[in-house]
Formats: sequence, C-alpha cells, structure tokens
Amino acid sequence: MQVQRMKISNGRGSSAARPAAFTTGARRMGPSHRRQAVVMASANLKVMIAGAPAAGKGTQCAKIIEKYNLVHISVGDLLRDEVKNGTPAGKKAKEFMDKGVLVPDEVVVEMVKNRLAMNDVKENGWLLDGYPRSASQAEAIEKESIRPDIFLLIDVPDSILIDRVVGRRLDPVTGEIYHLKFKPPPADIVSRLTVRSDDTEEKAKVRLDTHHKNVDAVIGYYKDIMIKIDGNRSMDAVFGDISKALDAVVANKDPLEAFCQSVPEADECRVYE
Repeated sequence: MQVQRMKISNGRGSSAARPAAFTTGARRMGPSHRRQAVVMASANLKVMIAGAPAAGKGTQCAKIIEKYNLVHISVGDLLRDEVKNGTPAGKKAKEFMDKGVLVPDEVVVEMVKNRLAMNDVKENGWLLDGYPRSASQAEAIEKESIRPDIFLLIDVPDSILIDRVVGRRLDPVTGEIYHLKFKPPPADIVSRLTVRSDDTEEKAKVRLDTHHKNVDAVIGYYKDIMIKIDGNRSMDAVFGDISKALDAVVANKDPLEAFCQSVPEADECRVYE
C-alpha cells in the first residue's frame, strides 16, 4: 500500500525552519499514525538510466518503479507496442522495419514524446530506460524539451560484466536463469542447462564496446545531472545509492520533503494512510 505525507502544519513540533508554504497554522488533519517506512511520492520525477549488459539495470529499474511509482519506458518495448497497435508513429516505423533499416530518430522521438504526454506519465513521472543511445537521439529529444532531472549510470568494470555474462545458464524447462558462480543451479538440472548464443566472451566484448560508445556519445548532454553508481556490489547496496540520489532530487523539487528529511519527527511529516 502506498502512503504519502499530508502537507499540513499546526505550527508545533520542531523549531527548525519550516518551508514558508507550510507555516500557515492550518489545523492538523486526521489521526496520527506511528511513523513507518514510506513509499516516496514521485514528485513527477524524470529519470534516465543507463547501464551495460549484465550491469543489473533491469533489476534496479524494477526497484525504482516499486518505490517511486514512476512509469517505466523502454524504447524497444514502446516501438514494438506502437507497431502492434498500428499507431501513426507505429505505421511509420513499420515501413522502415519492413525494409530492414533502422527506424529514424524523428520517428522514435515522436513515440517517446507521445508516451510522455499520457496522463499516467504526467501524474507519476517517468523512468526512461536505455535511451538516448546516440548524440543524434539526445539532440532530438533535447529539441523536444525532453530532459531528465537526473541521469543514472550504473558502472561495472568490463571484466566483471564479462564474468557475469559467460557464467549465465538457462533452464529451458522453467525459464530460470542461473549463474555458475553467483547463482549456482541445483546439481540435478545442470545437464539440461543451455547457454544463450550471445553469452560468449567475444560477443560480450562487442556489446560492451557498443555500450561504451553509446554512453560516451550522450553523457555530454547530461554531465551536469549525471550520477555514476558503483554497480559492482549487492543489488540492495546499489539501490541504496540510487535511492539517495533520487531522494535528493525529490527534496529539491518538494520543499516539504526536504524539511522532513532533516526533521522527520515534525507534525507536518507524519504519515497518513
């Protein structure tokens, strides 16, 4: 269940300076509850996230969505959905796909722009996953005033990423993915496990080279808002740093949130269901 702070003040509580907007002396509303872990209100966060193959980006996206209630936008998924649903942009994209050529940036940007204009995104904010991937894409969305509050880059050494990739094994029966070192499979199923065709050291190096070129091409547009996250740790440790970075953005966007981070015991910061 998601809970949020009620933006109220009765002028009591901590003597710390309150944001001017919350010192009106309004009567406290509703019954107070024992303070509990709060799912942060998204405050319409706009987040971009990048990470190499096997860096754990998918796992962190899921955690971000759960905590901050953002709308996850993967351009690959968006492209497939638009084509499947026969939208105007999808029809344009299909023409290029049927010819076996890349979909032009302007068509993809149109899809992204349309998705960001939908009500769920306006109400909750967005998490743009793995896009833009080139300078031309970054330039195109900049022209459309599509800019994040923060650009997260999950950084893992190439040697670790290659180790993560080449050790992966797929159980064709259950669909479960194991890793020979990090998530060993049960002994009784080892013989049936398979290796994905692209989970080789050679192909992993090619994918990593492509990733680095993509990131190098776009970070110039976001270097002032980029936070590099050390991804060579546990999933929880990585998400801890991501949460700190996003919480700081929320606090900057919401003066009450900033106040409550410094004075959580204040009346304004009580949690209401």
